[in-house]
Amino acid sequence: MPVPEDRRPATFRLLIVPGVTVDKWGRRWSERLPGVDLQLVPAEAARAAATLLTAGADAGLVRLPVDQDTFHAIPLYTEVTVVVVPRDHLLAAADEVTVADLADETLLRPLDDVLDWTGASVAPATVATDRPATTATAVELVAAGVGVLVVPQSLARAHHRRDVTYRVVTDAPTSSVALVWARDRYTDLIEEMIGIVRGRTANSTRGRAQAPAASPEPSVRTPTEGGAARRTPASGRAGARRGGPNPRTSPPRRRRR
Repeated sequence: MPVPEDRRPATFRLLIVPGVTVDKWGRRWSERLPGVDLQLVPAEAARAAATLLTAGADAGLVRLPVDQDTFHAIPLYTEVTVVVVPRDHLLAAADEVTVADLADETLLRPLDDVLDWTGASVAPATVATDRPATTATAVELVAAGVGVLVVPQSLARAHHRRDVTYRVVTDAPTSSVALVWARDRYTDLIEEMIGIVRGRTANSTRGRAQAPAASPEPSVRTPTEGGAARRTPASGRAGARRGGPNPRTSPPRRRRR
C-alpha cells in the first residue's frame, strides 16, 4: 500500500546498472520532489535483481529480462548493439556491419556480458575460450588486438578509448532497459518515478489521491495525458447556461424598491 506523503522517506534509492544514465530523469525528480533526495545505487547487471530483493534499493533501472513473478517491470528503451574494434581495424571503414562480417574475428565474451546469443539466427564463428572478467578488461584486449567485443552502445561509450572505435551491428542481439521494483515493495515514490520515466507532466493526477472538484454545471470528460481526464463545461465556455440570458447582451434588471 502506498505510503502517505507526510510519511515519505527523505531518500529514494534508485539502482542503476552500467551504461544507464539518469541525468534527465534526475533533474525532473529534483524539480518535482525537492524534499526527497534521489540516491543512485550502482550495481553490476548480474547483481541488480539480488540487490532489489534485499531492499538495497527501492527501484532500479536494469536490463531485461527479470523474473516477472518477483518484479514489476516497465520497459523504457532498447539499445543499439555495436562491435568494438581497434581504430585501424578493417571493420572501422564501414558505417555498420552484420554478425556475418565478424566470422573471421575472435569474439570476446566478458563474464559481465549482458547480451544473450541463445537462439540468435546468426552467431560469430569463433568465441574466445578465456572470458575476460569485465567489459572494461575486454575493451583493453580489443585495443591490444586480441579480439572484438559486441556490447550495447552505452557500454561502448562508457569504456571509450582513443585507440578503439565501434560500429553498429544490425542483426546482433539487443539489450532493453526497464524500471523495475519488487512486487511487494510498491510505494507512492515509485509511482512518482514511473510518472517521470514515462514523461507524465508535473500536473498529472494519475497515481495521486485528489479530491473531486465541485462543478455547478454539466460537464463532459475529455482525455488528457496518461489516460487521466479533466472536466470541461459542456457548453464550451464558463458562465453560459442553457436557455438563460446572455450576460454580454442582456440589459441589467432593475431592483424593486
